[in-house]
Amino acid sequence: MSLTRTNARKAAVQALYQWQMTGQNLSEIELQFLEDERLKNTQKSYFRELFYGIPKNLDSIDEALAEFVDRPVDMIDPVERAILRIGTYELLNRLDMPYRVVLNESINLAKCFGADGSHRYVNGILDKIAHIRRTNEPGRKAGEES
Repeated sequence: MSLTRTNARKAAVQALYQWQMTGQNLSEIELQFLEDERLKNTQKSYFRELFYGIPKNLDSIDEALAEFVDRPVDMIDPVERAILRIGTYELLNRLDMPYRVVLNESINLAKCFGADGSHRYVNGILDKIAHIRRTNEPGRKAGEES
């Protein structure tokens, strides 16, 4: 995975967090990120895909999450919720991306931004979603746990 795509995910976590907390217009948040140069060294097209794609697909993302989380999605810590939504979006919509890459990137985001141990929670939820939604992925055997 490229560093610019990893950086796009990091910026998307921050932008989604801001959106979740403020309800601010997406375009306004993106403009702030551009003006503050927080999108420097990022794959801007991927940042935009995540940042606009997640709110657009929020119902299907949160529905997939709701099957495996231990509380209502809106009650999950906002940082973890942003990370889980990114990982779930990628699992559902980016079939070109191996599920192990999605899990690894999400775990690293949780280690970077989340509370201590949140990476285990994120990994557990996304692994269950991948187990259901990515059963036909090459290299994954039916019933395999990661």
